Amino acid sequence: MVKEHEVLVRVHSAALNAGDYFSMRGSPWPIRFTVGFPKPKNHILGWDVAGHVDEVGKNVKRFHPGDNVFGSCSATLAEYACAAEDKFAMKPTNLTFEQAAAVPTAALTALQGLRDTGKVQPGQRVLINGASGGVGTFAVQIAKSLGAEVTGVCSTRNVDLVRSLGADHVIDYTQEDFTRSGPRYDLILDNVGNRSFSDCRRALTPGGTLLPNTGHAGMGYVIMAFLLSVFVRQQGRPFIATQNAEDLLVLKDLIEAGKVTPVIDGTYRLSETPEALAYVGEGHARGKVLVIM
Repeated sequence: MVKEHEVLVRVHSAALNAGDYFSMRGSPWPIRFTVGFPKPKNHILGWDVAGHVDEVGKNVKRFHPGDNVFGSCSATLAEYACAAEDKFAMKPTNLTFEQAAAVPTAALTALQGLRDTGKVQPGQRVLINGASGGVGTFAVQIAKSLGAEVTGVCSTRNVDLVRSLGADHVIDYTQEDFTRSGPRYDLILDNVGNRSFSDCRRALTPGGTLLPNTGHAGMGYVIMAFLLSVFVRQQGRPFIATQNAEDLLVLKDLIEAGKVTPVIDGTYRLSETPEALAYVGEGHARGKVLVIM
């Protein structure tokens, strides 16, 4: 039964995130308190979705049956997903359902991290560590749209990809250590957590900010980042993106203006979800991994 403020969406595509893999494994252990302890309680994975509206509650104003939408809600690895209408927006006209499903969580994380927490300004130097991943590919493009000079850090095989997204400079971490290579940055968005905080701060300007994104980083990394933020001026607080229709519309405008394009690593059928999750868990996906119904 669809509640009065809810929208029922017939799922076409759903994107996977690192959080889905962590939820499946129950590791790191604090995630068990969000999915059920000591074991999951009717937990269906998936958070990102694109599809068409099948039914709306009596008080829903923004959508009608048949509308093509994208957004974030729980339990999207299913034939139908249901959530309040403010979790969805109309699908960008220039994206397929698969591309649209790749957007919400990763792009909202990049947008809110850079714009709201990092307060990136035109002309600032921004470094994206993990620039070829789900959040990283969006972060490169969004930082450019905010007017920043962007450096992306990735492996050798992803250098051309990151450069194609608009990065002004690309560092191959197998050949160069960005914490010792000379340039200093106003903001570092760290999607990897593979370097010490002191190393990263060495690559910052005196007033720069290190912004740890939870991503694939271990819980210990996130907790340490939070504690250090109290004492170290250059240490930005870890942040968690919030799902809201207003920022989905911001992303829709950026996408339709050609400033942001999702990067898709691969697609899996619903029956192949275990293989898809295993691949995401390896931490080497280029952009987003999708499940299609």
